[in-house]
Amino acid sequence: MSRRGINVVYCSDMMPQLESPYLICGFPGSGYVGKIAIDHLLQELKATRLADIYSTSFPPQVVIGTDGVVNLMKNTIFYSKASTSTSNNDVLLLTGDSQPTNPDSEYVLAEEILDIAAKFSAKRVFTMAAYVTEVFVDRPRVFGTATNLEIIKGFNEKDIITMDSGSVAGMNGLVIGIAKLRGMEGTCLLGETSGYVVDAKASKSILERLVSILGITIDLSTIEKKAKETDMLIKAIQQQASGKVGEIQQPGISHKPSNTGYIS
Repeated sequence: MSRRGINVVYCSDMMPQLESPYLICGFPGSGYVGKIAIDHLLQELKATRLADIYSTSFPPQVVIGTDGVVNLMKNTIFYSKASTSTSNNDVLLLTGDSQPTNPDSEYVLAEEILDIAAKFSAKRVFTMAAYVTEVFVDRPRVFGTATNLEIIKGFNEKDIITMDSGSVAGMNGLVIGIAKLRGMEGTCLLGETSGYVVDAKASKSILERLVSILGITIDLSTIEKKAKETDMLIKAIQQQASGKVGEIQQPGISHKPSNTGYIS
């Protein structure tokens, strides 16, 4: 165990040679906003698995894969070289099945993640989160906070609204907060979401800003399709709430909600 209750398993004894990588984190949370965004990046950047992080603070359950095989819940760090970027920075990308279930373990996991990033001399960290409003919107805004004013000064030109109060809870806040103590720059981008649905629209909004900041070129068509599915789900919910649907159901026809792909 690297730290109390943490076990890091590297996928190879040979460590990749990375050039000043950015660390980008997408934890599962409200609306799965960060999770959807990071998983899209992993696919488009054809990222390579670096290490799995197991923790006794993750929920006591296993995740069932599409092939029927079970695995313990974990966070995973991938890496990708800068072949699709206008900068020379490679990227480390963190996705996960869960966040820790208690505050102490969140601090422990955040330190472990940043230790791994430090092995590759990462100097800048991004987290992607949800800005929960409990209201459905057509065009989700993106809010942001960061560890220094120089980063914040660049928000306006990227169409990012600067947060000037409140807090960022959980791993999305802790990772950049601890990064600051370590002399690393940190940015949290938060996509506006109701918090009621798995919200790919908010994920897409974050990704559009993030790739602009990083100078990365990726195909957004897949997440655009998911965003349209989110839009259809929201409209169905709004119609049901206004009593416009569900009053008449034809015999033999099932009106089940679409499968979002996530089980809570």
